[in-house]
Amino acid sequence: MNEKSRKALISTIIAVVVAVLIALAGSQGGSRIGGFPVFALGVAIAFVIQWLVFIPSYKAQTEKFYDLTGALTYISITVFLVLASPGVDARGMLLAAMVVLWAARLGSFLFLRISKHGKDDRFDELKPDFFRFLNTWTIQGLWVVLTAALAWVAITSDRKVGLDWFFWTGLLVWLVGITIETAADLQKNRFKDDPANKGRFISTGLWSKSRHPNYFGEITLWVGVAIIALPVLQGWQWAALVSPVFVALLLTKGSGVPPLEKKADKKWGGQADYEEYKKNTPVLVPKLK
Repeated sequence: MNEKSRKALISTIIAVVVAVLIALAGSQGGSRIGGFPVFALGVAIAFVIQWLVFIPSYKAQTEKFYDLTGALTYISITVFLVLASPGVDARGMLLAAMVVLWAARLGSFLFLRISKHGKDDRFDELKPDFFRFLNTWTIQGLWVVLTAALAWVAITSDRKVGLDWFFWTGLLVWLVGITIETAADLQKNRFKDDPANKGRFISTGLWSKSRHPNYFGEITLWVGVAIIALPVLQGWQWAALVSPVFVALLLTKGSGVPPLEKKADKKWGGQADYEEYKKNTPVLVPKLK
C-alpha cells in the first residue's frame, strides 16, 4: 500500500468515526424502530448505499453514477426516516419535502452534466486505486450525513412544535436560497451551451453580482433548514447544527470556491476583462447594486 492509499484508508476510518458520533448525538430524543434509533439507522444506510454502488463502479472504473448516488441517498434516506418515524408532524414533513426537492434538482443537474461531458477528470487518478476511490464514496456518505443531519434530526425528533415564526422565516430563507441556486445554474448552463461563449467566463445575470452565486444560494437554503429545525432540538441533538456550518466551510474553504477560483485564474488570469470582473465582483455574497 503506497502513501496515498494509506492516507485514503485513514481518511475513510475518520469519516466513519465522525458519522458514528453524529449518529449517537442526533439520536437522542428521537424515534426508534425495533429499539434502534431511526436517525442512526439512516446514517448507517447512507454509508451502505455508497459502498454498494462503489463495488460495480470500481470494477467498471467509472464515476458516472457518483453524483446521482449521492442525490438518491438524500432522497431515499429522507423518505425512509419519514416512514419509519411515527407521528411525523407538519414541520418534519415539510423539511423532508425541502430536502427531497433540493436533492432531486441537484442530482438531475449533476447527472446531466456528467452525461454530457462523459467523465469527471477529478476521478482519473483516483479510480485505479481501490482505497482512494473507496474513500471518495465514503466521504460522499459523510457529506450526505453532515449536510442533512439537522433536517433528519428534526424529522425524527420526539419533540413536536407547531408551524411558528421559526418555520415561516426559515421557509422564506430556504426559498430565496434555492431560487438563487437554481437560477445561477440555469444561467451558467445557457451560457456554456452558446458556441459564441466558448473559452469565455460568465459575468452576466446573477454572475454579475457574485462570482459564485450558486454556492451563495446553497449556503442560504441550508441556513433556512437550520432555522426551521431549531425549535425541536434537544440535548445532544444540538450537535446537528454542524450542518449549515459544514456546508459553508465546504463551499468556501474546501471543494467549492478555492479550486474554481484557482482554475479561473489559470485560464483567464491576466486578461483585462477578467481582472476587472474579479476586482469588482464579490466572491460569494452578491452585491446589491
